[in-house]
Amino acid sequence: MPNASSWSASSPLLLLWEDSSGTRIFLSLLYAVLAISGTLSNVMVIYLVFSFKKLQTTSNAFIVNGCAADLSVCALWMPQEAVLGLLPPNSSSLRSAEYRLLRGGLLGLGLTVSLASHLLVAFNRYVLITKLPSVYQALYQRRHTGCMIGLSWALALLPVPLLPGLWTLGSAQSDGSSRYTALLLALAVLGQTALLLHCYLGIVRRVRGSAKRARRAQRRLSSVSVLLLCCVFLLGTQPLVWVSLLGFFLRPAPPALQAASWLLLCSLSALNPLLYTWRSEEFRRAARSVLPRG
Repeated sequence: MPNASSWSASSPLLLLWEDSSGTRIFLSLLYAVLAISGTLSNVMVIYLVFSFKKLQTTSNAFIVNGCAADLSVCALWMPQEAVLGLLPPNSSSLRSAEYRLLRGGLLGLGLTVSLASHLLVAFNRYVLITKLPSVYQALYQRRHTGCMIGLSWALALLPVPLLPGLWTLGSAQSDGSSRYTALLLALAVLGQTALLLHCYLGIVRRVRGSAKRARRAQRRLSSVSVLLLCCVFLLGTQPLVWVSLLGFFLRPAPPALQAASWLLLCSLSALNPLLYTWRSEEFRRAARSVLPRG
């Protein structure tokens, strides 16, 4: 049986190194389901926003930006993992450093922009509900919104060279650079999560303290949707954060635990469109107008 270093050197990022064909087939099927559902849901949200003028708001622009990033994961990265999981562990495709770098780049770019879009949406809603309308209009002019979206992609390109270090996180012989890459990843996600929770908790406090603002904000955001969004986001991001911190300060977590934490994070790319649209009557009305009746 291969050891942990061979798992990190020859297998896809989330496929286990053990010789169980049943495990690899199960993961491949899971990737396939996430890829199909995530691609359809992200494409649907993008299509609805571009097709219906009422949906062309600043907040939805950031949601579309996140959907475009999630397509990099669901439509480009996950199908490759589904296919590679059916190949023999010693396949030349798994050992190609260039191909591994390409897959890692797609995953890193998509997840980074997606997480940044989460924060942009949260901050947009925070300013909309807690600040004066003049402040919101000055901050979210069309040009400023475009710059924010462009900056999210530009910043996402910076850590792409660090992605190869993530392939050795499961190795007992991993070097110091991969450990610091894991620490950097954990701290970045942890900081982003803290800012996102600050924005949404600030929204809840303001809505509860002002009946007038509560009526105006109820069309966009409810306490139930905020709670669900935060819970799903924490469930998807925090396991990887603490697994990475555990590997840096104590010892590397078992490969199966690392794979599960990465899988939870990647599954957010398929769930994000539903998280931001299921409570919106405008999105539901637009979806009913384009989907077949019944």
